[in-house]
Amino acid sequence: MTTKIKPHEYALLDEIAQDSLVTQANLSKRLGIAVGSVNWYIKRLITRGWVKVSHLNRTRLQYDLTPEGMKVFTQRAMNYARDSLKVYGDLREKAKALVTELKQKGVKSVYLNGDDPMMDILRLTCLEAGLKISDLPEECVLEANGRGYRVRTKGLNQ
Repeated sequence: MTTKIKPHEYALLDEIAQDSLVTQANLSKRLGIAVGSVNWYIKRLITRGWVKVSHLNRTRLQYDLTPEGMKVFTQRAMNYARDSLKVYGDLREKAKALVTELKQKGVKSVYLNGDDPMMDILRLTCLEAGLKISDLPEECVLEANGRGYRVRTKGLNQ
C-alpha cells in the first residue's frame, strides 16, 4: 500500500535525510516556501511519525527520519523511478514504431522539432535505426505530441 505524501513533505524528508542539522530557515530557502509553512510541515511529519526532533541546545534542533519516515521516503523514490521507467519504455516503443513505419515508407532523413527528454528518446531511436538527423526542416518533421510523436509532412502525416 502506498502512503500519500505531499510534494513539500517529500522534499522536507529529502532535505532532512541529507542534513539532520538543517535549520527551518535553510529549509525555507532551499524549498522556496515560507518558514511558517516549513514549521507546519515539520510538525505534520512529526505527528505522522516520520520525523523525530531532538534539542541539541536552547536554539539548535536536530531532525532525524524515523524508520517509518525512511520507509515512506524510499517508497516514494522507488515509485517515482518505476513510473519514470514505464514512461520511458512507452515512449521508446512509440518512437521505434514510428521510425519503423518511416523507414518502410523510404524516409532516410528527419528533422526533429523540439529539444526535450521526449525528443532525446526519439533522436536516439532514429540514430539507432540509421535515419539521418537533418539540420533543416525540409522533408520529414517529427515532433512530440502529448504522450507520443507525430509527423508533420505532406503525405506522411500521422
